Amino acid sequence: MAIALNVSGLTHRIDIGKAQPLALLENLSLEISAASQVAIVGASGCGKTTLLSLLAGLEPLQRGELRFTFNHQPLSVGDLARHSGFVFQQFHLIPELDALNNVALPLKLRGDRQALDKAGHWLERVGLWERRTFTVAKLSGGEQQRVAIARALVTRPGIVFADEPTGNLDEQTAAQVSRLMQDCCREQQSSLVMITHNPALAAQLDRVYRLQNGRLTPCR
Repeated sequence: MAIALNVSGLTHRIDIGKAQPLALLENLSLEISAASQVAIVGASGCGKTTLLSLLAGLEPLQRGELRFTFNHQPLSVGDLARHSGFVFQQFHLIPELDALNNVALPLKLRGDRQALDKAGHWLERVGLWERRTFTVAKLSGGEQQRVAIARALVTRPGIVFADEPTGNLDEQTAAQVSRLMQDCCREQQSSLVMITHNPALAAQLDRVYRLQNGRLTPCR
């Protein structure tokens, strides 16, 4: 039940106080098939996070067309959030909650009475069942990111957007967390779009694109 994504003619400009706005993205096109895993790499400040926000429907398009299909049916950008999961560099966990309730939160907000059971399944899947009662402060950086991955996947999203998900982790932990996220997405057939500065991690995914001068170039 993965989401396919197609974007064409995407152009995004930002005002930098000069006569002409800066074209951060210029006539960009991208096609992501259902259940595929795609990495986007590029230099700092080239627009990777902006691109991910646009693809995820978190920012309105200035110019271009963005289309989604879910189970081969058209999906509006407005409905995309219900079928999406997000993993960020900063984790964004709630300090007052333990690991179990951090993972369960998206389901609780939907009124799911099995929220804790489903959260427990995903904590076990990421290897943190025994630390389910630990608050965020008692978890290592790698453990916090594994909690964030479980939270992103607990709603069984059709697509997961990940913005530098290993940026705050050491090399060994980053490799473990990245592989875990990929495996979990494949397990439930979720598409994955990952922004990363790490070429070794990017190379593990199905396709790699480089964002440079406002355009995407396939690396493989």
